[in-house]
Amino acid sequence: MAKNILLIDDDALLRRSLAFNLEQSGYTVRTAATAEDGIAQADQQRPDLILLDINLPGMDGLDALRKLHGEMKIPVIMLTARRRELDEVLGLELGADDYVTKPFDFTVLLAHVKAVLRRSQNLDEPTYPTSQIIEIGSLNIDPSAHTVHFKGRVLELAPREFDLLYTLARSAGQVVSTEDLLTRVWGAEFIGQPQVVYVHIRWLREKLEADPNKPQHILTIRGIGYKYQAEVE
Repeated sequence: MAKNILLIDDDALLRRSLAFNLEQSGYTVRTAATAEDGIAQADQQRPDLILLDINLPGMDGLDALRKLHGEMKIPVIMLTARRRELDEVLGLELGADDYVTKPFDFTVLLAHVKAVLRRSQNLDEPTYPTSQIIEIGSLNIDPSAHTVHFKGRVLELAPREFDLLYTLARSAGQVVSTEDLLTRVWGAEFIGQPQVVYVHIRWLREKLEADPNKPQHILTIRGIGYKYQAEVE
């Protein structure tokens, strides 16, 4: 059965061309010009994935994301036109499944669509041992319960944030290259797109670090990758 995609964007030309290309690629596509219409459509018939523009008339894409991704739990790929808008998403920690910056090549978007749909199907089949609880200093990760406790508080993490932290914690004290993180957390098709790692590292630091600008646990190893460092006893 063809996967159902809902495209929410106020650009009529983009809606028509993107819907056509997605349908040619085997998807069923519905479109909406406003967030309000998109939410109504999603409520009536739940899509498998939503492509959501940030800059919308009326309710903007960020408010719509809170409803669609946060409350309705539908996978969302954000379509962002400018770096400033991407920074706004990061600052609000909305945790979309992925993002694509306009203008984009359709083949790039299609790769992201396939990856997010595949991940959403495989959420019940984690790539890590579900019984392997990790305890490092004040960090406790329970994959079977999908919970993270840090310094006595529960961290609310989106699926990719959880997988990224788990991957780093399993190799605590060791550097994990950006390429390895892309392959292990997102999939091989994301090789060459390190920005997706940068985005999620920043989200994690906002939730875990006392000062995200001076991280003590998720450390950048310049030119190589990242490592998780437990606090000194």
